[in-house]
Amino acid sequence: MRVSRFILRKSIKLASLLIAVSVVSFWLANASPVDPVQAYIGADMMLVGADQREEIAERWGLEATPVEQYVSWAQLLIQGDFGNSMIHRQPVIDVISERFLASLALMGAAWLFSGMFGFILGSIAGMKEGTWTDRIIKWYCLTLASTPTFWLALLLLIVFSVWLGWFPVGMGVPQGVLEVDVTFADRIRHLILPALALSILGVANVALHTRQKLVDVMTSDYILFARAKGESGLTLYFRHGIRNISLPAVSLHFASFGELFGGAILAEQVFSYPGLGQATVAAGLQGDVPLLLGIVLFTTVFVFVGNLIADLIYTIVDPRIKEGRIV
Repeated sequence: MRVSRFILRKSIKLASLLIAVSVVSFWLANASPVDPVQAYIGADMMLVGADQREEIAERWGLEATPVEQYVSWAQLLIQGDFGNSMIHRQPVIDVISERFLASLALMGAAWLFSGMFGFILGSIAGMKEGTWTDRIIKWYCLTLASTPTFWLALLLLIVFSVWLGWFPVGMGVPQGVLEVDVTFADRIRHLILPALALSILGVANVALHTRQKLVDVMTSDYILFARAKGESGLTLYFRHGIRNISLPAVSLHFASFGELFGGAILAEQVFSYPGLGQATVAAGLQGDVPLLLGIVLFTTVFVFVGNLIADLIYTIVDPRIKEGRIV
């Protein structure tokens, strides 16, 4: 019964969130100065007459009022149809599926490594509070926290691709090579720099948060009691520290899905990586409303699922949190 109520609450929250996000996103897209018909025609704008423009607008439903366009789009969405992309000339769901696989590899690698190294660095800084090790880690994290994603991506690109030539300049696969001839090693080489840019920046928040939580834990009464019993160092950390700092770290890291996707958009632009981020920018600049709304809804579900997984993991990390008390 508690599980059913939990699932019902989360489903209602997700449905209301998707409705709100879709309405706001559609309103912003319609308020944009970008002319979808002009973006659709492109450089041949001078060769297209008024009648042809009207036919194009009628084909994509652009002649209707914004309210009618939204209602029509929502009716198709309820039936499982996300519409067709004006840019790619194919169903939106196909574009998202294709691009998301590339972005998933990028964001997954960055998310995994940033969480792992951030937790390790935060734990070391917390255990070595006040020492030169702690100061170096804090300086490193604070510097990264104020570093723009695109700037770091450009720096990595200049150093490791242009100057040293260790990695490709961009793209997801080698240029001029058939897809069947692209190896797994080729994909990894093109993935390393974008993932590294996201990982380095993602380390900062996790490390600083973990450090502060561990400092608070190490000054608590039960830690003082454990020290009085002779416990110290790694024994003290693994017995009393790691469980108490894991829950906040898990919460923060899963909640960073939205931030991770935002960083991926900038990294993909710098490295010309063919992921969902590049598709989002193209849809926004060219007025492809169906694709833009589809990506917005998809990323909303993506972030929501991340927070939901964090809620479920709470019960594993801390058994004191009961299933029925998750909100």
